[in-house]
Amino acid sequence: MAATKILVVDGDPNIQRVLVFALKQEGYEVTVASDGASGVAIAGKEHPDLVLMDAAMPRLDGYAATSQIRAAEKGRRVPIILLSSEASVQQRVKGLRAGADDEIVKPFNPAELMARIKALLARGAAGGSGDGTSGPLGRLCVFYPAKGGVGTTTIAINTAIALSRVLKRRTLLIDANLQFGDLRVFLDLGLDNSSIVNAITEPDLDADLLRELLVKHESGIELLLAPPDPAAADIVAERQHNRPAALTNILKLCRQSFDYTLLDMSKAIDDFNLQLFDEADVIFLVMTADLSCLKNVRLVLETMASLGYQQDKVQLVLNRSNAYTGINVANAEEALQRKVDYQVINEYRGAISALNSGAPFMFSRPDSPLSKSVTAFAQEIDKATLAATRSGRSRAITRA
Repeated sequence: MAATKILVVDGDPNIQRVLVFALKQEGYEVTVASDGASGVAIAGKEHPDLVLMDAAMPRLDGYAATSQIRAAEKGRRVPIILLSSEASVQQRVKGLRAGADDEIVKPFNPAELMARIKALLARGAAGGSGDGTSGPLGRLCVFYPAKGGVGTTTIAINTAIALSRVLKRRTLLIDANLQFGDLRVFLDLGLDNSSIVNAITEPDLDADLLRELLVKHESGIELLLAPPDPAAADIVAERQHNRPAALTNILKLCRQSFDYTLLDMSKAIDDFNLQLFDEADVIFLVMTADLSCLKNVRLVLETMASLGYQQDKVQLVLNRSNAYTGINVANAEEALQRKVDYQVINEYRGAISALNSGAPFMFSRPDSPLSKSVTAFAQEIDKATLAATRSGRSRAITRA
């Protein structure tokens, strides 16, 4: 099999040397261009599998060169990563509008760059992903707590990181706990970041504007945060109540740009959460094995059934499954008269320590037993998603 071809477009000889060395170490075939015009010409002639494009070059900069490459494409879309010296939102949006798939700020860690390259190649951005699907998977998953304190936010955060870092899926995490969302705190993010308030009140929200409102965490996931204070949550609730299509538009744009959009929900059953339930592909009901929680799970399942959801849309996630509560998995399943779909093990100290430090365990300790348990959960989610996608394609072909 021919080696994967990567085109490096950068006017700095030192950067060129670093990139060529690192890429060849990974087994890639490398071609170099020293300016934007040459990069456009080589891309059109040699059809690389991926382009690394410096944003700041004389005459034809990386943004213009990216736009020209995109304009010349006929069906085949080559992944392009911009190498930028600025980390501003404005520069990032400029790159996305030019047609770049990703951006990394110089000076960069070679390991991070290689991970991003492999992620783009694995998704098959040049013409379909390596798993037989085309474009983003567009899966919308909500995480709903059976009661407070069951670890829903912890599971949502670390599942998102596992999907992104281990499975190389483009993943967005939305804090849908409008009044008391914890993602800012648990991921050590400031109050000055944009939030869902900005998204739902924007009258002409499109994919580019939505991207401008997202926050990128160092783990690789992107986030749409909850309002910075409880009072601002009323703005979102009121907007959703008066114009549900605004929330639908946000979720549609997320589906179009991400393989997975995960929503960390509050326990309320109100208009906002009911719309999320309706829009979701799957509802992960997070629980623990104790009597009060099992009672709540039964009530939630009854509510979901009364709302007309198919049983397989609501899936049970047993957190701290190996914790001693006097009720084992078999007891829980017997009490609920249905199986537990997924289990995540208990490592309470490690989980709490990670949350308090602002470094999720999937990011800070990816080889821990707890991280491996969450990774297994993410792998099962991805396996089910791919099976559903292929099944849907087969039905579409049969009908045609």
